[in-house]
Order: sequence, then structure tokens, then C-alpha cells
Amino acid sequence: MTIAITGVPGQLGSLILKKVQVLLPEETVIALARSPERAAGLAEQVRHFDYNDPPSLAPALAGVDTLMLVSSSEVGQRERQHAAVIDAAVTAGVARIVYTSVLHADTSSLSLAGEHLATEAMLKASGIAHTILRNGWYTENYTYSVPPALANGGFIGSAGEGRIASAAREDYADAAAIVLTQDSHTGRTYELAGDEAYTLADLAAELSRQTGRNIPYVDMPENAYAQALVGAGLPQPMAAAFASYDTSAAGGALFDDGRQLSCLIGRPATSLSASIAQALPK
Repeated sequence: MTIAITGVPGQLGSLILKKVQVLLPEETVIALARSPERAAGLAEQVRHFDYNDPPSLAPALAGVDTLMLVSSSEVGQRERQHAAVIDAAVTAGVARIVYTSVLHADTSSLSLAGEHLATEAMLKASGIAHTILRNGWYTENYTYSVPPALANGGFIGSAGEGRIASAAREDYADAAAIVLTQDSHTGRTYELAGDEAYTLADLAAELSRQTGRNIPYVDMPENAYAQALVGAGLPQPMAAAFASYDTSAAGGALFDDGRQLSCLIGRPATSLSASIAQALPK
């Protein structure tokens, strides 16, 4: 079995690559990279693979049995890009695709859910055997804000009392590696999330506990939070998107209590306290 993994050297793609390399012979694992020079040394085989260059895709998939399609990072372009990848997989004779979607894509209020749901539909229409990993939020999406929260004396957001069942990126990479290297997951859709949900007030309380400081959670209206993110240096469209994700979280879009992730990886998902500890300045 030859497995190819897109999104290398991106964070999730690279983690999945490392996990699969532990489970399979090195020569059976291919890294697919938009800029192969950036992925040099990560795998014995690195092939050029650019979602925006459709003619390059099918040749890069020659001889591939299973494709790990890590969703594109270009919000608003994903449907077009993923369609090109799926078409190329059909042309190349890929037997199976594993795709990273978003938690509860079929019911989610997240603005990015539509592109994921469209990709799921394209996979079903392609005739290629597939597995859909509906990944919940990365805890890192919030713990990246730990240093500025410490610097400013408060953790800001717009998620209200919404419960967030996030997990570490590495947890999702473990799940992907397991699904990629086992045949029993074909045709399945997994809702993957952390074992225990928390509010952003809970996160701030845990941050306060670990640092011995009072770091309150400051809940803000969506527009005010977006402007605060712009003030922190984010481009306006990205800031608006992140603020809207928090508003969706307030409505429950990032909550799940099915524990399919921990069942799949055979261990508890990484706890919030462990993720905060890792994010603290050393």
C-alpha cells in the first residue's frame, strides 16, 4: 500500500506524515507539497502538488493507493481546489481518500462548513472509497493566544458560554494515521472532538491557576472582537472570520460529546490543562 499525504510541510500534514512513517515502511509514504523544497528531508519521496495547478495533480498521484486529503487552508477556495484533487485522484486510479472535514459539517453554523460539506458530496459522487474525518477545533486555535493574554492581563473572545470540545492537533493526526493504515474505516464518517468541553471562561481560569495570576475571560460582541484582532495585527477578513467562529461556538458549533476521537486513537484526547501547560512561555 502506498499512501500520499497532502498539506506537507503544513502543521497537520507534517504531523500525519510522521505518524504514518512510524507505522509503514518509509518507501511507501509520499509527501505531497506545493513547494517540495520546503518538504525536503521529511520523506524519501516528495512530489510537487499544488491545489491551484490542476495539471500537476494526477501525475503526482501515480501509483498511490490511498490519498490523505488535508483540506486546503485557503478559505473560499477550498471547493474548487478539492474538486481538482478529487478529479485527479479519479484519473490516477487512487483507490481510497481520507478527508479532513469539520465537526458536524452537515449541521454546523460555522461559515467554513459549506466548503467542507460540498467536498464530502464530491467524494461521494466520485465513486472512490473514502473516509471522512470531521475534525473539531484545535485547542491550539485558542492556546496561541496565551502569550498575549498574559501580556495584556486578560483572555478575549466572543464565544460566551459556548462549550468547546477541542483536541490537540496531534490527536487528530493520530486519528488520521490510524485510518490511513487500516482498511476497516472505509465508508465511515467520524465526528472527532475532545473528551471534555470547556468555555473560554474555563480556559482563562485554568490559565490563571497554572500561572498564579488573575487572567479573566473578557467576552466581547463579535464586531468588537474582530476589531481587537485587527488591532493585534490580523488582516480584516481573517479577523472577521475568527470572530464569527467564536459566535458560532457560542451557539454550540464546537461542542460534541461522542468521544469518537479517543475511541479511535485508543487513549484520552489531550486535556485542556496539558495544552495550556505546553503553550506557556518557557
